[in-house]
Amino acid sequence: MDWAGLMRLGLHVLRLPPEQFWRLTPVELLMMLGQEATEPPLTRARLDALAAAFPDGPRGDA
Repeated sequence: MDWAGLMRLGLHVLRLPPEQFWRLTPVELLMMLGQEATEPPLTRARLDALAAAFPDGPRGDA
């Protein structure tokens, strides 16, 4: 994700205050800019695939 580009658009083009910008999700920001999200919605199958690819494990230092 191009955070520098999104920050430029949010702060300079949309003139959002920083605290408002950082409260937005990337999807909300893209919608405000008139763009569609490129990722498909998160389905249960996709969530299961992500959980399998990145399983929870014990933490190194708690």
